[in-house]
Amino acid sequence: MAQAFARKMANDGFDLVLAGRNTDELDAIRRDLLVRSPSCSVQCLFFDAMDMESHREMIDRLSPLPEVAACFVGSMGDEIAARCDAGALALILRSNFEGPANVLGIVAKRFEDRGSGTIVGISSVAGERGRKTNYIYGSAKAGFTAFLSGLRNQLQSAGVHVVTVLPGFVATKMTSHLSLPPALTAKPEAVASAIAKAIRKETNVIYVKPVWFVIMTIIKAIPESIFKKMSL
Repeated sequence: MAQAFARKMANDGFDLVLAGRNTDELDAIRRDLLVRSPSCSVQCLFFDAMDMESHREMIDRLSPLPEVAACFVGSMGDEIAARCDAGALALILRSNFEGPANVLGIVAKRFEDRGSGTIVGISSVAGERGRKTNYIYGSAKAGFTAFLSGLRNQLQSAGVHVVTVLPGFVATKMTSHLSLPPALTAKPEAVASAIAKAIRKETNVIYVKPVWFVIMTIIKAIPESIFKKMSL
C-alpha cells in the first residue's frame, strides 16, 4: 500500500520522503519512482516504528517539513501466540498502535505549530468490533482509530487534516497466505487513489470499498448476546 501511495503521489507532482527499516528496499523504490516520475524528488530515511525513542530524531531530519505524513506501519503478528506470550502481544500492540501513534503524535505537534498539513493513518475495520479470531490485532487497531479520531478533533482548529483509512481486505504480502473474497478485497492502487482523493476533499474517514461500511454497520448492530456465539 505504501509503495502504491508513493507512486500515486509522485505521479501527482509531490516530492517524497520514504522512511522505513530496510534502506536497500527504500533505495530500490526511490529509483523506480524516479524512473516513473523523473520530475519529483525522493529522499530516504531510516525509520524503525518499534524504536519509539528514535522517532523524534527522525522527524527532526525532515527538511522541509512535509505537507502530508502517511503512516502505513502494521503487522498481523501471531494472534494465537499473543494470547499467552508477552513478546508476541507487544509486537502486535506496538506495530499497530503504539509505534504509529507515537510518530504521528510528534508529526501532529509540528503540523499544529505550522498551522497546516495532512496526517494519514492506516487503521482497519478489524478495530470496529472485537472478534474472537483476531481480537488482539483488532484491539490495537481500535486504539489507533480512536487516536486518529481524537487527533482530528484536537487539530481541526489548527488547520491540520487527519484521515483515517479503513481498507478492509487488501491484496498485499501481509495477506498473501489468506484466501480473500475478491468482492471484498481492494488492490493497493485502489487504496492509494482513495487516500489521494480523501486528502484533496479533506474527507475524515474512508472505507476503500464502500461495502465495508455496510458490513461493519451490520456487525456493530448485532446484540452482544448473539454476537458472542458467532464464528467471526
